[in-house]
Amino acid sequence: MHSTPAQPRRATHDHEIESLAEFDEIVAAHGTLARFRVQGIDLTDRTDALLSLETEGAVFLGCPMEHDAAARLRAAGALVFPPVPGLPFDPYRGFVYAPDELFESLDEGYEATPDAQAYTWFVRTKADGDIFASMLRAIHDDVVSDALDELLVGARVVGVMGGHAMARGTEAYASAARLGRELARAGLTVATGGGPGAMEAANLGAYAAPFDDEMLVEALRLLAKAPSFRPSVTDWARAAFEVRGRWPGGGASVGIPTWFYGHEPPNAFAAHIAKYFANATREDGLLARSNAGVVFLPGAAGTVQEIFDNATPNYYESRGEPTPMVLVDREHWTRMLPAWPLLQSLAGGRVMESRIALVDRIEEAPEALKRLGG
Repeated sequence: MHSTPAQPRRATHDHEIESLAEFDEIVAAHGTLARFRVQGIDLTDRTDALLSLETEGAVFLGCPMEHDAAARLRAAGALVFPPVPGLPFDPYRGFVYAPDELFESLDEGYEATPDAQAYTWFVRTKADGDIFASMLRAIHDDVVSDALDELLVGARVVGVMGGHAMARGTEAYASAARLGRELARAGLTVATGGGPGAMEAANLGAYAAPFDDEMLVEALRLLAKAPSFRPSVTDWARAAFEVRGRWPGGGASVGIPTWFYGHEPPNAFAAHIAKYFANATREDGLLARSNAGVVFLPGAAGTVQEIFDNATPNYYESRGEPTPMVLVDREHWTRMLPAWPLLQSLAGGRVMESRIALVDRIEEAPEALKRLGG
């Protein structure tokens, strides 16, 4: 249904090869593959190079190749980890996901997509306790983290946290989208938990950033016809791709979702999706990469957890610069879920005290973030 866009150029480690173009460049420039790490590339058409070049100490991760080439590499001192058949994902992939990739075959219904199939595999293998499956999940999450780090080199990242219950068609959703747009237009990279609700709204706003303001108004109207991913993820996702099709080439942002919460599909407005099996790895990674601050919109248990996951390293930070934290909606964070009083108590007398703020309205968040040094 959708063509997968070209992967962005990123900073990579000197000895990592993650695309066929990089492979050809390295071979031409160095004439050796010794001690290189070659990751997730189809090398079946590069047999001559594999049979002739020095490869001692090289590692090939999930690279399809001819049998003779694999045998020669092992004999020459390389490690070859072959592709794993029968998986709905590549545990050795070199890049984060694109929405088109995760939602491929959406025309047949969400259940036919790689995203849904990966969740089905996750549930089945988690239940049977297979150590091989748990190893594959760990490898996958590690390479996704590596790809995300390479993608975000030099970026000023602002995390936008919030619950999945925020419905399309509401003023709260529209406000969150305008927040994402303003942050993106300020030159910041918006990063969210990558799911529905407030997360999708912020990614949508970043997507809308290059267009005129009327585009977002119209996009919000189109999305409102499928307010939630319940009862139909298919209808919800199709509405997002309708917006993307009408306004192609939107602004880039990052979504960091998880298959741990299988009932929450990823949203299609984050250009770069780092999806994890392990939720703890995902949560820590999202907050740790939000180097320009975090905005916490109203949410429930998950958002409360994220507030204090972020507050903990800030609490112990005594020499550097704690991450700015802006909590939105005074009523929510002081009365409904009183995280703000506890955050204030923790911050009292510490460096982080000057890096936290509570605002009444979402429109105040960008200025508060700027004032805190974000």
